[in-house]
Amino acid sequence: MTGHQPSGSDDRSRGVLRWILAAFYTAAGIAHLMVPDKLLLITPAWVPFAREVIIVTGVFEIAASIALVSRTPLRWWAGATLALYALCVWPANIKHALDGIEMPVIGNSWWYHAPRLAFQPVIIWWALFCAGVIDWPLRREPGDHARE
Repeated sequence: MTGHQPSGSDDRSRGVLRWILAAFYTAAGIAHLMVPDKLLLITPAWVPFAREVIIVTGVFEIAASIALVSRTPLRWWAGATLALYALCVWPANIKHALDGIEMPVIGNSWWYHAPRLAFQPVIIWWALFCAGVIDWPLRREPGDHARE
């Protein structure tokens, strides 16, 4: 953990970011549970028990979203695991883009895929930041002001 006590505005910003990210992951989790067969299309062939993995990840996304907006110590773990999860699903996003797979509601153009793939590191940072796992870029260490 960072040990940094957030300021009022920092805490509000993280709170807003938490709720937005939780809404995003809750919607994704519901999609995983409602239409797992559609998501099988973008799941790499090397994923074992792909349908079951999709169902489990849907449950995980919803549970982690709840933990992320809670005031429990689970918030930190939710952010850390959602960041790791975002890294782990990147291959499915790449497969979706490279194979040009048609998905309901989701576009199949590089106007969709390029920003989506480029945004993945932001999602990883977002999960870590809003859960308080990292403070960057808001917190400066002593002596950092000399580099501004």
